[in-house]
Formats: sequence, structure tokens, C-alpha cells
Amino acid sequence: MIPQTIEQSQVARFLPKRPHDSHKGMFGTVVVIGGASGMTGAALLAARAALKLGAGCVHAVLLAENAPSVDFVQPELMIHKAGFVMPAQAGIQFDKNTGFPLGRELETSLRSFSRERQVIVAGCGMGSDATAHKLLTEVLHSTASMVLDADALNLIATHHELRDRLIARKNPTVLTPHPGEAARLLSCSTKQIQEDRIASVQQLAGMFSCSVVLKGANSLCATGKGLFVNHTGNPGMSAPGMGDVLAGMIASFIAQGLNADDALLLAVHLHGAAGDELAKQRAIGMTATEVTDQARSLLNQWGS
Repeated sequence: MIPQTIEQSQVARFLPKRPHDSHKGMFGTVVVIGGASGMTGAALLAARAALKLGAGCVHAVLLAENAPSVDFVQPELMIHKAGFVMPAQAGIQFDKNTGFPLGRELETSLRSFSRERQVIVAGCGMGSDATAHKLLTEVLHSTASMVLDADALNLIATHHELRDRLIARKNPTVLTPHPGEAARLLSCSTKQIQEDRIASVQQLAGMFSCSVVLKGANSLCATGKGLFVNHTGNPGMSAPGMGDVLAGMIASFIAQGLNADDALLLAVHLHGAAGDELAKQRAIGMTATEVTDQARSLLNQWGS
């Protein structure tokens, strides 16, 4: 199958103009779950991207024991510490509607998450320990739309019961593997993935009944609309946190009302286009934070 090329003229129309009487409740809620010890930045990058690309409310549920209670760079984010409600010696109770762990500090806020246009991003810096495994197990029961990235994909590749729960999901789910993560999910080598990227992304989409982007040069998107290739992006984007930003962008667009396929295509193309604009100034040393800000600027230009 020859993939279709993602075009700016195509994806720029996906996000509707905002009405004059807008309020934040109209633009959905994104919940980012991850940020284990030493990796809180990954979850915060995803959450900041979701916020700056237009989501109405963004929560970050961080697993690190020393997780901050506020993001001083982006204080608009609502930060929750997941770790303290999961002591090893205690039983864990989960909200049956949201799938999140309940505790004195978290119970009220997690129960109050909007269930309409709620999107979960799981995996950014999540780690692979027992706490991460337990949390992902419960999150996969959620009826929210979902973006699964990084450690969530590695956990699913390792644990068959998580794979089965993902396959059983009925609500929209987007997978965002790089070639190494795709290889773990398909039980093959990265070399095999790269030798036939089209077959690999199609196999992943069919196996899990999900929309999938196989990241890398000329990222491939397998969607319900067909197979697409993206030609934006450049080597300067070979930097930490780029995938976290992309995951947050996809979730943000779903929260704002796009279906998972359109959100994926818009985010992938915009993400690369933002990197291309930055590369005109500096390709070496480009950061994921800069890509988020440039993507916001481009999105506003495209929508004007």
C-alpha cells in the first residue's frame, strides 16, 4: 500500500474556530500519567504541550515520591502526586469511573475530572515497576480516549494481561511507538521494523485496533482513514522529550473534539512543521519545549 501524504491544507481544517462565548469546559480535559522518579520532566512536557495546544484543563498525575506540587514554569497545570496513595503495605482502591487511584489528597480532584472529552496520556516517564504496572492495569479499564506512549508501550509489550486489556478496549486509543518500542510490541528486532515500516505500522494497528504513529523520519500513521506518511520534521528533533510533546499534542486535539485519527494527523504534521521552523534558526540544540511553543504559534497562524 502506498501511503497518502499528510498535507497542511488538509489538517489545518480539522480544528474548528472557537465561538465568541467560549469557556474552558468546552475544550476538554487531559490527564497525563507518568513522571516516575528522575523522569517527572517527561510527564510535565506532555502536560505543558496539551495545555499550550488548547486543552481546557490539564492534570498531571506524577508517580515520583518527590514529585512537585506545582509546576512553577506552567502553574496552570493541576499536579497530583500518585505515589503516596500507593504504599506497598496497603491495598489500593481505584475509582470505578476514572480508573485512577483514590487517596485523601487525590480522591476529590480525580472524581471531579470531566468525563466528557476526557483524554488520558499514559506512559511518559512512567517507569516499569510494580506501581506503574498496577496503575496502567487500572487505567486501561477507563472509558476515556487514550494516548499510550513510551513506558506504557513497554509494559504492554512485557505483560500479556495488559496487552489483552488494550485489545479489549472499545474507546479511541492512539499508540505512539518509536521503532524500538514497535519492535518490543511485535516481538521482533528494530532492524526488522525499519526494513518494512509500512507493514509494521499496519500490523500494530490491526493487532490492537488502534490508531498508530510509527515515529521517525517520515513518520507513518495507520488510521481508520487509511495509511499516511508525514514529511515534516528534521534531524534537529533528535532530542529528549520530543515524543512526550507529541503525545500531549495528540491528546489536546482529541480533548478539543477531534476524532482520534484527525487529532493524530494534525499533531504529527504540526509537530514536525514546528521543528522545521526552528531548524531555520538552529538545528543543533533544539529542545522539546521550543517545539511546543513553535507548534502553538503555527497552529494559530493556520487557524487565522
